[in-house]
Amino acid sequence: DNPLMEGVEGPKMIPILGLDVWEHAYYLKYQNRRPEYIANFWNVVNWKIVSDNYESYAAKGEDVCWCKRKS
Repeated sequence: DNPLMEGVEGPKMIPILGLDVWEHAYYLKYQNRRPEYIANFWNVVNWKIVSDNYESYAAKGEDVCWCKRKS
């Protein structure tokens, strides 16, 4: 489950930052070198967009804890 999936219990959420670590995301360039892929990920993060996503959600004053989902 992830916050973008339809039908997931709880509020529809907007990711603040996401990193796809499924093999399809990095295999062509990094093959089985996932740690290198993750290290290089930080070189391309657009922190302005990350900050804007955070500020947008924080301004709503809503709880961000998923642990309060209905069972």
